[in-house]
Amino acid sequence: MKILGIIPARFASSRFPGKPLAMIGNMSMIQRVYIQATLAKGLDSVVVATDDDRIAEHVRGFGAEVIMTSSSHPSGTDRCAEVLNKLGGDWGGVVNIQGDEPFIKPGQIDLITDCLNEDGVEIATLIKLISETSELINPNSPKVVIRQNGDAIYFSRQPLPYFKGIDIDKWLAHHTYYKHIGIYGYRTDVLSKLTLLPLGKLEIAESLEQLRWIENGFSIRTKVTDFETIAIDTPEDLTRAKLMLV
Repeated sequence: MKILGIIPARFASSRFPGKPLAMIGNMSMIQRVYIQATLAKGLDSVVVATDDDRIAEHVRGFGAEVIMTSSSHPSGTDRCAEVLNKLGGDWGGVVNIQGDEPFIKPGQIDLITDCLNEDGVEIATLIKLISETSELINPNSPKVVIRQNGDAIYFSRQPLPYFKGIDIDKWLAHHTYYKHIGIYGYRTDVLSKLTLLPLGKLEIAESLEQLRWIENGFSIRTKVTDFETIAIDTPEDLTRAKLMLV
């Protein structure tokens, strides 16, 4: 199966405008993401998707392919679908690689592509073991409940399952909890269907796009990663990321 890696990159951001162009050491954030993606063995090609001429010019400057997309997309999933429509070809799968995670590991991308090559997998994503109660109760760190085969049952900003009669600081001793890592892979025929789905009640309640897919009967296969991804959402995050290079 031919699999395309797409890196959505927007200039507009309420907390950090222009962050794809922010420098981390001697390279921009978007260039670091692109290099890591090209090292993944399971991708046949990698492109950057943007709605901004400044980002497009910069990306072309370091030799990457750019696809210009609409500025009205509500999510990276929709942006990936537009890229696929514009490129055409016989792509069997797409991996949506977050453009604000400059330290993503190629092996994490390969976990996604391995999933897409399994029979019956429609969507794939990554999860990571939660080891601290502070993370378990953090609503900005979505949790996922999985089946025995690794398919996701539900995503929530609250810890699930709830242990009645047990203090929450002891929950990790009673159950294995996982957090969601926001990288997605889609079979191309599934991706085209996802963009047609209306907002669902679960998605509105939790503000988690993937709940729309589950609510409409699509399966999401998960794979466990041991590596902690670092998303750059604010200038403060950028400062911490630069310290990682020292």
